Amino acid sequence: MNWNWDHVDEFMPLFWDGVELTLKALLFGSLIAFSLGLVWAVAQRSPKKWIRWPVTMVTEFIRNTPLLVQLFFLFYVVPEWGPSMSPLTTGIVGLGLHYSTYTSEVYRAGIEGVPAGQWEAATALSLSKRRTWTAVVLPQAVRRVIPALGNYVIVMLKESPQMAAIGALDMLGQAQNYSQTTFTFEAISVVGVAFIVIAYPASLLLRVLERRLVR
Repeated sequence: MNWNWDHVDEFMPLFWDGVELTLKALLFGSLIAFSLGLVWAVAQRSPKKWIRWPVTMVTEFIRNTPLLVQLFFLFYVVPEWGPSMSPLTTGIVGLGLHYSTYTSEVYRAGIEGVPAGQWEAATALSLSKRRTWTAVVLPQAVRRVIPALGNYVIVMLKESPQMAAIGALDMLGQAQNYSQTTFTFEAISVVGVAFIVIAYPASLLLRVLERRLVR
């Protein structure tokens, strides 16, 4: 099999459409995962059982269910009960919800890593519970978990091709469609390189952010 640049040129418009969709899903999915994961983590530390137990059960259920099954459920089943979502919106919600259960464990580890003396000092200063969380605990916990959260961004990037199953054609989805209709391999190769080109700079950026936060 010989490499044909004409196939690459023909595929590139589809490729850029896939890149745009992939980056949108990654950006908004990460925002959902990071923010909702923090909510899960704080809720699981609540002294009230009626808050802690349901949150724990929901997060365990989501974490132990395949992402693909959740995408199918959100896209095909949820519209039977409520409003339907576009394939991209469904992919964003699915990625964010699924990985929020993993980031919640990352946040939990960071929170538990805050020395007990910090909690005691906040109590001694008569800080409110909200002030203790926002000014003392979370700033220290987040710095500790930046590397782990960054790893999940990379994982979400690699999991984004599953959105193609519900019609949200990311880079790989576009490449698969093109390759199946033209019986060529160039598109798949281009996408493989693209994943590396996106993931590696992202990992470098996260390292820079980690060093800045530590300082």
